[in-house]
Amino acid sequence: MPPGCRNEFIDCHKANVRITVLCIMDVKTHWNLTMELHEQAYQLLQFTCEWLHNPKFNQSRPLSTTQDEWTSVKHIIKVLRAFSYWTLWMLMSHTVTLHHIMRVYHDMFDHMDVIM
Repeated sequence: MPPGCRNEFIDCHKANVRITVLCIMDVKTHWNLTMELHEQAYQLLQFTCEWLHNPKFNQSRPLSTTQDEWTSVKHIIKVLRAFSYWTLWMLMSHTVTLHHIMRVYHDMFDHMDVIM
């Protein structure tokens, strides 16, 4: 989001919510952050649509996301939930986790079977 547009985006939704949620401006690419980025984008769906349909931002209108794309975002979030859980679990264990790997894979595959 261009820096000059940030305040306009905030104005689109600050009257409707108690805590303003902002777009992530810059982040290193890590696969385990993908779910968080998608969740945050989904939370901003309504306000993003309002912002992109503001006449002042006609040049940004091609950035509008279709309903099918938002459905895909919801599905991606569901798929990545188990990956995120196990990544954080392994990260916080501060010990050897190799002996848990089969349990982790089985849980992730079970999760995929349920949501697919």
